[in-house]
Parts: sequence; structure tokens; C-alpha cells
Amino acid sequence: MRKWVFGVAALFAAPAMAQSPSPKPPVDLNILHAQVILEHLGFGPGILDGRAGQSLTAAVRGLQESRGLKVTGVIDPATLAVLHQYRALRPVRTLAVGATTMQGPFVDPIPKDLDQQAKLKTLGYRNPLEKLAEMFHTTPEVITALNPGVTTIKTGTMLRLPNALPGSRDYPTDWKPEWRQTLSMLNVDPRQPQADHIVVDKSEGVLKVYGAGNRLVAQFSATMGSEHDPLPIGRWKINGVDTNPKFHYNPKLFWDAKQGDDPAMLPPGPNGPVGVVWIDLSKDHYGIHGTPEPQTIGRTESHGCIRLTNWDAARVALMVKPGTPAIFQE
Repeated sequence: MRKWVFGVAALFAAPAMAQSPSPKPPVDLNILHAQVILEHLGFGPGILDGRAGQSLTAAVRGLQESRGLKVTGVIDPATLAVLHQYRALRPVRTLAVGATTMQGPFVDPIPKDLDQQAKLKTLGYRNPLEKLAEMFHTTPEVITALNPGVTTIKTGTMLRLPNALPGSRDYPTDWKPEWRQTLSMLNVDPRQPQADHIVVDKSEGVLKVYGAGNRLVAQFSATMGSEHDPLPIGRWKINGVDTNPKFHYNPKLFWDAKQGDDPAMLPPGPNGPVGVVWIDLSKDHYGIHGTPEPQTIGRTESHGCIRLTNWDAARVALMVKPGTPAIFQE
């Protein structure tokens, strides 16, 4: 996750919360309310930032398709009526910073050299603010904007945060403890719809999850492919899910690898190249995974894989299983 130019770049070398001019556009609580409801319903708008944009439009289109409404991407009266049923989900929650949020290990700076990264135990968050932003599906900038006048945080500090809290943390005991911890930290509910198949749609820039009866049950903004590494159009399937994965960097697989790069095994962590989860596909070297840069989802290119925010990738990982069909289409 990049350090924000507006002033939080140096945050939490000491636990201080930088102040800056109001972001443009500002956080609109009405838009944030819609984003929060859409995310809770399974139609992820990407970053919870209270701002209109392509990810919000895509999420609205997904909700409309799932409810049999006219698909426009606009919150029209019929769509508003659906959202209104969930108005009790408030856009922000005022919460005390927990002791575990302030705990590391934090890695700042994260070395650019892959050999140096490989020596680390984890590619963790740079500081508590970055961790908080990921926990609440937003950015450090948005947290700062929601909390004017707050200059430092510590255990017990009260903050206004986007309402990304899950309805349940009742994770099955047979799941790996580290994975349960990751899901809890990311505020991911263990109760997710099960996929009959998924569709990665290049034209819409989304990953769609279909349940029984070909009903759309979830949708997430995604980054997919590039000129050099196009999305592999076709029918594939899910091979399996690797949680909190290490990443094997093989320069032979990257067109933009630097001359002289050596293979490297990078440690797990949310700031690793594939984030907190790798969903392996039957297409060699391709997968669905998380990212260290959630604010870029849908706005940049990938090396052919399908990249989601860490929290959305974790949700998809709970929806699929080995053998789930994965259709990639233009």
C-alpha cells in the first residue's frame, strides 16, 4: 500500500495522526452509507470512501442484476427501495482502537529489493493506521478525513470508521488459526454464499459469483490482465485456496522483470504481491488473489491474474472450492 502524499506518509513511526487539507472530493456520508450496505449485501464497491466512481457504479449494477431490476448503475427509486431495507446499517461506527491494532510486527519501510524482502518474516503493514484502514476497508486518507482534530492514536482512542464490521466472527474451529485471525482482522464474515460458478468479466471489470439457479449472489471490483499479460479468456476451474501464502517470484514469468533478477521466496503478509490469499486456477501460473494496493483495484493493470482487495479476495476464498468453474470473458 503506497504512502499517501497528503501527509500520512510518515504516520506511526511514532503514533501520530497527520492532518491535511480536506480530501477532494470530500467523504459523502450518503454515498458511504450506500457503499456500506452494498458491501454487506455482497456487492463490493472496493474502497469504502464515500465517493462516487466506477467501483460504486459496478456494485449498484450487480445489486440490480441480483434483484431483477433494470441494470443502470444508477441508484434509482427501485434500487433505493432495496437499499432502504438495510438502512439500519449505519455508514460509520465510532470505535475504540484496540490493543491488538497497535501491535505489529510492522515493516516500515518495506525494502524494494526482493532479496531483502525474502529475509523478512512477514510483509506486514507499515504502521497501525495502514492496518486500521485495511480492517475497515478504506484508506488512511479517509480515516484522517473522518476524524478531523485527531492528531495521535493509541489504545483506547475513539475513531469514526466506515462500518465494515461483520455480522459474525464464528469461524469454524477446523480452519487454520492464522486464517481465522486474518479473517477477523479483515472484518470478513464467515457466512458467505456458496458459488456454483464464477465469472470474470473484462468489459465490466468485475468478478461475479453465481449461486444455484444461475443467480448472482456476489460481485467484486477487480483488476485483470494487461497488454503484456492479457486475461486468459476461456473456461477454467478452481484448483484450491492457499491462505496467507508465500510468493515464489520467478523472473522468467514476468515480462517486466529486471535483468539479473533472481528467483525469490517472499514471506506471507498483507503487503506481499498476492496479499492474504491465492486462489489457484487450472490455468498454469494464474490465480485470483489479494493486493497490497487496494486503492488501485480496477484502475491499474495486472500480470494476467485477477486481483481484488484483500478483504474481497478473502470473501471469494470462502465462496469457492476445488472444482468450482471459473469463466473468463471479454
